[in-house]
Amino acid sequence: MSADDRLRRLEAEVARDIALTSYPTPEWVRSRSTPDRRVLDVLIIGAGQAGLALAFALRRRAVTEVEVWDEAEEGREGPWVTYAKMRTLRTPKHLTGPDQGVPSLTPEAWYRARYGDTAWEQLRFIPKEHWQEYLGWFRRVTAAPVRNGVRATGIRPDGDLMEVRAVGPDGEIGRTWARRVILATGMAGNGRWSVPGIIAENLPEDRYDHTGAPLDTETLRGKRIGVLGGGASAFDYAGEALETGAHSVDLFYRRAEIPRVNPFRWMEFYAFGAHFPDLSDDDKWRFTARFQQTNQPVPQYTWDRCARFAQFSWHVSSPWESVALVDGEIEVRTPTGTFRFDHVIAGTGPSVELEVRPELAELAPRIARWRDRYQAPDEWKDDALAEYPYLGSGFEFLPRDPADAWVSRVYDFTYGARLSMGLNGNMNSGLGAGARRLGDAVSRSLFVEDADAFFDSYRAYDTPELVEVGRPDA
Repeated sequence: MSADDRLRRLEAEVARDIALTSYPTPEWVRSRSTPDRRVLDVLIIGAGQAGLALAFALRRRAVTEVEVWDEAEEGREGPWVTYAKMRTLRTPKHLTGPDQGVPSLTPEAWYRARYGDTAWEQLRFIPKEHWQEYLGWFRRVTAAPVRNGVRATGIRPDGDLMEVRAVGPDGEIGRTWARRVILATGMAGNGRWSVPGIIAENLPEDRYDHTGAPLDTETLRGKRIGVLGGGASAFDYAGEALETGAHSVDLFYRRAEIPRVNPFRWMEFYAFGAHFPDLSDDDKWRFTARFQQTNQPVPQYTWDRCARFAQFSWHVSSPWESVALVDGEIEVRTPTGTFRFDHVIAGTGPSVELEVRPELAELAPRIARWRDRYQAPDEWKDDALAEYPYLGSGFEFLPRDPADAWVSRVYDFTYGARLSMGLNGNMNSGLGAGARRLGDAVSRSLFVEDADAFFDSYRAYDTPELVEVGRPDA
């Protein structure tokens, strides 16, 4: 059987599985649209893996007046075929999540149909290009209502609705109204990919890059490269540079030892994913602060990708103390020595700075942060974590001032949710549990908000089920 035939058979299974598990089916959300104005029930900003998982989760709850926006062109949402330099996902291949428990929609079911059983059995990690292909297939078979080329530029309240402004390829798009808005904008969705000041303030922009932005590694051929950061993306870019033909790559850790143990593997059990948001603030903080202290190692194959090159060196206990341009070379001073480079790369991850996101300009001053609600004990103090948004139990932003309760109509399904919600948001390991929790939270809030109208409808309901009263004929 050909791959096309296998996929057609699988897609028939998908349609059947969705139909068999769709009870109860009636669309129930009370429309706020008028002849003059369409009002979405939910607007999802971001059509990567998180946005698609959420759109399907809402569809499963019969919340159907939904749109998903993404500023990228179709097929280039998220990092997988844009700026990510890893070769494969780092999550075990048996991961589930977007499928929301529908077996025929799982990555494994798709991969077996697309590439065959033998390919799946021999696979260790899913190649990133295949993951993007899976997401495109998932989008199509779940009929996700995506609009590409649309970037949200502002969110503000308008009565009991949210007004969202956006731009498209041809400029400003008219205002859109929604009852709820979900941010599914990935790793930098609560801030930005930030280059440390020690680099940005001392070098011209053409002498450095960040691992959160696309990079043509051909430009690194023959050059001496310095990489700041010990995370997986730093190694990914180091490996890409070496394979492209960089003269040398030096990678710098601030930690005294290279992490060996991956705490994510410990976290990947049902209760942690599903119930982390139910922990006390003390527990949430210490779990997350502990992760910050230990971090996770790069995958073995990523380490080997770099270490096979004699031109690769790594330096522990080596934070950058100064960076300067000296005689056309980049001079980096560390506690372990002084180095000269032609180009440097910051593998320093995203910041959490709500105020720098244009779409959050109206909300940011009103959103509660962890520093507003929690004082960490000295053992676990972490100033960066204190800036994370303090979310409600369903991913909703909470107001600093009760007068700004409207901010809770906006939900945060990004990297910035991890302190409040754990392995959720944009993380592959948490997509399943996170989308279920957020789907329930949104549908619950819409139902509770219209409780009076539902009661009026219930009280007026008079469709008879028992149509004859009397003794049946013998």
